[in-house]
Amino acid sequence: MKFILVHRIPGRARLRCGTGFDARAAEVLADGLDALDGVEGVRVNPRTGSVLLLYAEESALERAVTFLDGASFSREKRLPVEKRREQTRPSLFPFFRYLVIRPLLPVAVNMVTACTQALPFLRRCLSSLSHGRLDVDALDGAAIAVSLLRRDFGTVGLLTLLLSFGDALERYTQKKSLENLASHLALRVDRVWVKRDGAESLIPFSDLRESDLVIVRAGSAVPVDGVVEEGTASVNESSMTGEPLGVMRGPGASVYAGTVVEAGEVCVRPTSVGKDTRMQQIVRFVENSEQMKAGIQGRFEKLADKAVPFTFGLAALVWLFTRSLTRAASVLLVDYSCALRLATPLAILAAMDEGVRRKVMVKGGRYLEALSTVDTVVFDKTGTLTQSRPEVAFVIPAKGYGENEVLRLSACLEEHFPHPVARAVVHGAEKRNLRHEEEHTDVEYVVAHGIASQWRGKRVLLGSRHYISQDEGVDVSLMEAKIEELSRKGYSLLYLAVDGALAGIIAMEDPLRPESASLVERLRGMGVNRVIMLTGDDARTASAVAGRLGIAEFRAQVLPEDKARVVRELKAEGRTVLMLGDGINDSPALSSADVGVTLRDGADLAREVADVVLMGGSLRELVTALELGRGAMTRIHDNFMLTMALNTVFLFGGLTGLLRPGLSAVLHNMTTLGVSLNAMRPVLPKGE
Repeated sequence: MKFILVHRIPGRARLRCGTGFDARAAEVLADGLDALDGVEGVRVNPRTGSVLLLYAEESALERAVTFLDGASFSREKRLPVEKRREQTRPSLFPFFRYLVIRPLLPVAVNMVTACTQALPFLRRCLSSLSHGRLDVDALDGAAIAVSLLRRDFGTVGLLTLLLSFGDALERYTQKKSLENLASHLALRVDRVWVKRDGAESLIPFSDLRESDLVIVRAGSAVPVDGVVEEGTASVNESSMTGEPLGVMRGPGASVYAGTVVEAGEVCVRPTSVGKDTRMQQIVRFVENSEQMKAGIQGRFEKLADKAVPFTFGLAALVWLFTRSLTRAASVLLVDYSCALRLATPLAILAAMDEGVRRKVMVKGGRYLEALSTVDTVVFDKTGTLTQSRPEVAFVIPAKGYGENEVLRLSACLEEHFPHPVARAVVHGAEKRNLRHEEEHTDVEYVVAHGIASQWRGKRVLLGSRHYISQDEGVDVSLMEAKIEELSRKGYSLLYLAVDGALAGIIAMEDPLRPESASLVERLRGMGVNRVIMLTGDDARTASAVAGRLGIAEFRAQVLPEDKARVVRELKAEGRTVLMLGDGINDSPALSSADVGVTLRDGADLAREVADVVLMGGSLRELVTALELGRGAMTRIHDNFMLTMALNTVFLFGGLTGLLRPGLSAVLHNMTTLGVSLNAMRPVLPKGE
């Protein structure tokens, strides 16, 4: 099968083949690539046919490509979704057949049935051994083979029954959880900006035609698959490629639904609209979710692999000293690896699925684990601790301007941007029945600073004091007294300048979310010993808001890079940092944190880069997310201790001859199923 290089940066490359393949082929590929010189890490996703490669030198990439081109394996059989769902749903009928029907059948029929059911496990065992792997498949196959040699067909039938049911249970749970996660993250677009006959208009997404030009501006998600007709933009394609770096897309380049424009503006001619693009995004999310394994899952999987040779060695010693195949089989039939490998990923997926039901979207097990150890929470203020719909409280014009003129021009500049402050300015103009026609051109959005444009031949600036005064050199001293008065009262200020002179100030009243203060108190009760607020407002405004929330530590007048720097400094101190923000300007800090969290109503770019999305739009869900992470890790550790304790007892029973192979198989597999079912139980109490 031919692999194509779809993305590459120094030391990291992603290759993809045309279709998916089965899990066994994925293991073969992963083992083969991992053995190559210079390869430092491998992730293989059989569902989407993707290989992510981390390498130390370019020659290692060449060796990997050569290996992949020469690999031969079976493709995964593609079935309709409904049939695949039916295939993976575990059934209890095999247990009924084993307990009720089997005793009524002739011995010869049961022998043939047992041998037939054992063949898939024996083939998997031989495949593992032929590739030099002593893994769980090799162990299971060896145990079945010993039982066949002993002509213990009842044990063979029971063992294959339990192993098959465990596999089916794992596939079903994993598939169900991932489908639920993907369906909640699928792209949902209600309205889009389009250009028809040279005029821009906002239309319902359902009215979009393939002949339209879709306008996508900085901070917005691309709603369709298409080709860029006009403009140039930096596009974050991490939802598609897994790579966080923006890529430039200009005329003739393809863009995909669910990717996000970081800077610039493009007009896109749709090639796929609606269901097709949403289905593609679901596939991408499934790929990303499966790759985001928790560190604890990887550690337990490695521990499980290390346990297999130990079990083989112990069984060999038992046979050498006792010459009893029965005792050796009893040892082979009891191992630690099955439960360790199965229960941990099931617990993580079940917790992620439970999070979806509790309106908390966790994008991978890695972040679920990080949530369990968070000791520092960093909040952005605007739109996060405050309500997502700030309001215009006052408009203070400079000499020569009127209130309505200042607000009208500001709304005209802000109309196309998704940040809550922009929406508030536009809404404020609408409340005053101010019409703001398109009279400006060449809009430039400066992240976390403001907007620059041309209006009637004049350069117009709108943004923070830092942007207007320090970056652009506009004198604001004539209104300093009013600025200080409003700042002391906790208002956020937006400055408008025309041709280098201050035209007016808009005072924004951003009411606190009703749950903000209680959340801060609850976090401290959960052991989060540092809560920090970051804001672009001046120190007086920040101090007023922090005092009302009970937050002792805050940073004022911070830029996006400053927020990210604060997060990195906290991590350098050894802290596990959670960053919660909802705007485009929060994206660098969200990416830098151990766990980046945003709200449902946050900017598209923030939802793209965040690791956790609070789908209900309430800060109370942050507590749910933290409790979910802690509960999942507690469940995993409990299952680990239970697995080690019970299987040690069963192993001792097999060594001493107290347990026969059949009983060992039953007890061991019932333990595996038991901890797996325990892993899938909700970790949060009902009603929370």
